[in-house]
Parts: sequence; C-alpha cells; structure tokens
Amino acid sequence: MTVSVLLPYRDAAPTLADAVASALADLGPDDELLAVDDASSDEGPAMIASLARRDGRVRALQAEGRGLVAALETARRRARSPLLARMDADDLTLPGRFGAQRAALEAAPTLAAVGARVELFTTEGHEPGEGMRHYVAWMNGLESPADHRRELFVESPLCHPSVMLRADVLDALGGYADGDFPEDYELWLRLDAAGHALAKLPTPYLRWRQHPGQTTFHDPRYRPDAFRQLKARYLARRLAAERRPLTIWGAGPIGRRLARALEAHDVYVARFVDIDPRKIGRKVRGAPITDPSAIDASTFTLAAVGSRGARALIRAALEGARLVEGRDFLCVA
Repeated sequence: MTVSVLLPYRDAAPTLADAVASALADLGPDDELLAVDDASSDEGPAMIASLARRDGRVRALQAEGRGLVAALETARRRARSPLLARMDADDLTLPGRFGAQRAALEAAPTLAAVGARVELFTTEGHEPGEGMRHYVAWMNGLESPADHRRELFVESPLCHPSVMLRADVLDALGGYADGDFPEDYELWLRLDAAGHALAKLPTPYLRWRQHPGQTTFHDPRYRPDAFRQLKARYLARRLAAERRPLTIWGAGPIGRRLARALEAHDVYVARFVDIDPRKIGRKVRGAPITDPSAIDASTFTLAAVGSRGARALIRAALEGARLVEGRDFLCVA
C-alpha cells in the first residue's frame, strides 16, 4: 500500500527543508508528501514550490491560515493513498519508519493507527523539562494495543507526528475534529470509542524537536483543563453502560476536578477513596471519602492521582483486591 504524508506548516523555513528531506528519503517512488502552507510569511512556501518542481512526490497545498486542523483536513481530503502518515515541519523521520508502519498495519487489520517511539532533541539552547522527559519515557513504554487502551485516559499515548493511520478509518469517523481540545488526543479517544486499536513500534523512528515556540506549550487547546474536559466526555461514554456506582480513588485536586468535569455529562461520584487520614470521613462534592478497605467490585473505580508512582501503587492494590483493569477500574490523570 502507498503512503501519503500530511505535513502542515506555518513560518517554518529554518527547519522545513530538513523535515521534508527526512520524510522523502524514507518514501517510495509511488508515495507522496502533501505540504500544506497555513499562511506562512517566510520563504517556506517558495522552498516547497521549488522542491515540488524537482520531485513529483511533493504536492504543495494552501490552507489559508485557518489553523492546524483545517490544514490537516486539506491534506487528508487530497491524499491519494490508503495510508496516511503524519509529519511536522520541525521534526525528523528516521530511516525505516514508513516501511515498518506499513507492515504493522498490513499485518493487523484491527489496528487503525501505529506510532513509533520518539527521541527528543532541542534547538536554541532549549532543554526539555523533567515533565516532558517523563512523559516521553511513559509514552515510549507503551507498545501493544492493550498498553494503549489501558493508559488512554492518563495522557495522550501517541506522538502525533510519529503516527501512520488508515485513511478509510479516519474518513469513516469524519476526519480530524476542530474544537477547544488537542486534535490528536481527541482522535485517539474517538478511534478507541469506535472499537479501533492503537499501537506503537518499539523502534525510535522520529526525532521530536523541542523548542519554546511549539504548539504544545502555547496553544490554549493544550491547557490541562482542555485535556480534562475531553477525557470526561469520552469517559462518560465509556461509563454509560455501567450500572455500578462510581468511585474515584483520589480526593485531591485531580480527583475533585475530574468529578466536576464528569458532572457536566450527568455522571456523578458516589464515593471517594483516599489514604490521607485527614480526609477520610469528610465529603467532596456531596460524596463521602472512605479508606481503601471499602474498595470492591460493587463499584466501578477511577484511579485519579497525579503523584509519580502513586498510580502504580493504586493499580497494584486494586489488582490485589481481584479487580480487573478495564472491567472494574481505569486509571485517569
């Protein structure tokens, strides 16, 4: 199967040529790269136009400054291939990526999207913070569809520019959605809700550039509250058929904020669980706080904690009580 690479860009001239060259070096003669200019004011569009004249695999498109999602949709609707690979204008594809992802999708019909491990690198003296390093280590540790489904409500489990997707699946779901949320995480949640699997190759096939101006740090769609509201929306759908009362393990800020977000979807917490003796016996949003000894299969539990390591301890405690992740509890952050 051939591959169409979707590469939106805006004012990315300093890094654009290297990003495009790295992708083209890994594509075959029948593949294509759709470079979508989202109203650049630098020489990037001229660079792409020149390259398109020399390499027939490059297609130069315009998105008129309507934002990333509109640019992605411009490319998606014009793509000719059954497989869509993402790429950003400041990252680098490493050799072997597209062939390995194509093989993974061809081997597993239930797999809708396959990412790859990523390597962080920096420019302009900008060093990734500890939080980003921990996030990438966590993300790189997820490989199988079961891994991704288990951790889906913790954080976005795939690095978007490292992913290859089935074009027909994305089309059937209506393409990329635009709204007050991160478009990539929303797509992973939507794919999962529709019964499609996500996975990741164990090889680092993308160098993911970190710099002060990137979308992750400045776009309001990536603020914590936007992630929380998005998780709550899809959690509510997943809990819709659940007839047991809902317990949240974690009466701290993360658990309380999650409860409030779920209430917007008519999902209410019957009980909070916490290990802090100062909290036990109190109430949060009208629900009592109890100790972990009350946990059993009579309720569905969301483990909602943020301290590093706490999630693993709670997961072990719930499994020790013979609860099954996915059936009796989920981890959320």
